[in-house]
Amino acid sequence: MAQVEVSREREIAAAPEGVFAALADYRSTRERLLPEHFSEYEVREGGQGTGTVVHWKLQATSKRVRDCLLDVEEPSPGRLTERDRNSSMVTTWTVTPGSAQDTSRVTVHTTWQGAGGIGGFFERTFAPKGLGRIYDDVLARLAAAVS
Repeated sequence: MAQVEVSREREIAAAPEGVFAALADYRSTRERLLPEHFSEYEVREGGQGTGTVVHWKLQATSKRVRDCLLDVEEPSPGRLTERDRNSSMVTTWTVTPGSAQDTSRVTVHTTWQGAGGIGGFFERTFAPKGLGRIYDDVLARLAAAVS
């Protein structure tokens, strides 16, 4: 098994504090940022940053659905980490100041242990592209929500 990685980044015309607050708000804002690839969204504990437990199903392809139960933590300022209890998937959202005043640079980075064999080859080849497109959509929705 090899590690699979996906990263996307976007500059958003809003201050980092507001962007991070929107990302960390699992109770109301986060669900609105998710495209049709996500279903069965449910906050099970908390709802704001560290201590939140959130569930969703992610259908990255027509045949692949991940049932995700995520523990959220804030390991440092401007950073959210979502660890899936049902797999090795870890997603980190990082919000830093952007290139201009009152802008933010948002980076999302996901890793997981991929399958072995030929299935793993296809997963490492195609999954990052598909998930990357999904993250591009989430980042665009985030930009619209905070601008």
